[in-house]
Amino acid sequence: VLTHDCARRRRTAPPPAAAMGEYTVIDGRGHMLGRLASIVAKQALLGKKVVVVRCEEICLSGGIVRQRERYQRYLRKKMNTNPTKGPFHFRSPSRIFWRTVRGMVPHKTKRGVAAMERVKSFEGIPAPYDTQKRMVVPDALKVLRLLPGHKFCTLARLSSEVGWNYYDTVKELEDKRKAKSAAYYAKKQELLAKRAAAIASL
Repeated sequence: VLTHDCARRRRTAPPPAAAMGEYTVIDGRGHMLGRLASIVAKQALLGKKVVVVRCEEICLSGGIVRQRERYQRYLRKKMNTNPTKGPFHFRSPSRIFWRTVRGMVPHKTKRGVAAMERVKSFEGIPAPYDTQKRMVVPDALKVLRLLPGHKFCTLARLSSEVGWNYYDTVKELEDKRKAKSAAYYAKKQELLAKRAAAIASL
């Protein structure tokens, strides 16, 4: 029979997946911010390693005017005597998403700190994740969760209007990556067609 202390230690022991070096790469394009963050937070607490790319394409329900006013109210929250001590207002989409996940995790405990270390977020799709398979989360997709005709905005536009200055840079890098990916796909299809023709001629 396990004692209370032994049972507690057993419950808090990291699952086998925590020892794995593999990440689940999630493409944030077309996902709802809160729904995606809640799923990522849960997976991180379960010991899974998660990478979210293209955070600038994550969606928020509500028009840009409403979201911008909401964020401006958030920017006014600061420590009265020494604002340099926080709270810290992130402007980039990847950090906004990261902070949303942090709000769903007990980040001041050892378990929460370990969970947040398993979460990574990026604008665009940097190497080496640009060559890895990317997943989507159906429970968080905008087309499945937001009513038709409902207003929404992207994190890229919101961030651009509250002080993030790298939208054009990220867009330029993404255009280069997409061109490179399209060339690779065309070459791959050509090789597959030649292989199929060779097999058919046998």
